[in-house]
Amino acid sequence: MQNFILRAAFAAVGLWLATLWVDGITVDAPTTLLLAALLLGIVNAIVKPVMLLLTLPFLLLSLGLFLLVVNAAMLGLVSAFLPGMHVAGFWAALWGALLISFVSWLGSAFLGPKGRGDVRIHRG
Repeated sequence: MQNFILRAAFAAVGLWLATLWVDGITVDAPTTLLLAALLLGIVNAIVKPVMLLLTLPFLLLSLGLFLLVVNAAMLGLVSAFLPGMHVAGFWAALWGALLISFVSWLGSAFLGPKGRGDVRIHRG
């Protein structure tokens, strides 16, 4: 649970940077920023795998570059459900999703793997 909260915090930092650096992404309040990060984590855990399965031919044809479009769609979906968050269009969503993904990737590099811990096998 602590790992999820830290990953959501890194996503919130990425979203905050996206509101500063990407024209077209705005968040009204700091609480909306935290809710957006949590909702983005939930959407990425539930909706994104279904979208990846549905867009698998495009992912294969584009050698994975279509994943950027899927990430932008997930950010747009979060902004559609959250009243205090606004994404102006596709390009704002694309650049914002790219920035959020990069900051989250950096945070994950500091946190380590997503698993529950190391598994060690000791031979007797």
